[in-house]
Amino acid sequence: MSNPEIIPPAEPTPPPQPQPPQYTIFRGPNGIRAGWRVLIFLAIIAGIAGGIALVIGMIVALSHGRAKARTGFGVSGLTPLGLSISEGTMFAVTVLAAWIMARIEHRRFGQYGLPGRHAFRKDFWIGTLVGFSAISSCLFAMFALHGFQVTGLAIHGNTIVTATLAWGITFILVGLAEEFSFRGYLQYTLTTGMGFWPSAILLSLLFGLAHRGNPGETWFGLLSVVFFGLLFCLFLRRRGNLWWAVGFHAGWDWGQTYFYGVPDSGLLPYHNLLNSSFSGPRWLTGGTVGPEASVFTPIVLGIVAILFALAYRQNLYVTDGSAHIHPRSDLSPQTSV
Repeated sequence: MSNPEIIPPAEPTPPPQPQPPQYTIFRGPNGIRAGWRVLIFLAIIAGIAGGIALVIGMIVALSHGRAKARTGFGVSGLTPLGLSISEGTMFAVTVLAAWIMARIEHRRFGQYGLPGRHAFRKDFWIGTLVGFSAISSCLFAMFALHGFQVTGLAIHGNTIVTATLAWGITFILVGLAEEFSFRGYLQYTLTTGMGFWPSAILLSLLFGLAHRGNPGETWFGLLSVVFFGLLFCLFLRRRGNLWWAVGFHAGWDWGQTYFYGVPDSGLLPYHNLLNSSFSGPRWLTGGTVGPEASVFTPIVLGIVAILFALAYRQNLYVTDGSAHIHPRSDLSPQTSV
């Protein structure tokens, strides 16, 4: 009996080769492109702010018929109530928009710069102390050149306690609102698309332009605001969140406006602690703008930047570049910026 013919086993079929991803103007290697996410974020802010303005306008028009005089969010002078309303509204709108984007992108809200576990802890208080020391150093340099002097107390008695607390809370709101608006979601998202420092430079320029409408502002004052923005970005990069920057922002503004009672971007304070006066050239005193337009402000900010960079050498700011719609458990590991 002859042996049957042995048939060799069939070779395994190779697995299909994965197709290269199809990138479009809307989607890139990390999912939805950063520019589109920024536009969605800004559209949400515009929608929320427009809705709030409409409701307030309707309420005022129905109750007083004087909507023109009362519907603006801006302030013509620095008062705790007016500034708290305007900055608090900006902060609330920006936080809500960022929270919506966090839900869309399946990220934690704290990744955008304000993690709750770090709120009002060591970084915030160190930043506050350094901010107050920085404005004090700037004014002391003016005093040494006979450009600044304190002439006495502006308020007395119980008003000192209430004004100290009111201005303290107000400038914490200012720090939160301005830092998160310019260096929160926007900085995080643009970093995933164009890198940290290009994003920081762009947003710092916009930060300066946002102060252009302040009364008495000058080009040198706006340049100092840009320097502030870059310094705050350095704080963010090295500490990994915005709490150091929020503290510095609040400490500088509280010292400038309330404690020393000097103009802030051309705006005069109300119920400040000390009466102060300037004398001398604009390059020394800042003129109508106040200390922020003095030549000493960028010098002091530069010294703060150098000392801060020496004290905090590690870059702690991280982003997750992907923007796919996926469960949180599938998020890609964070990578250093």
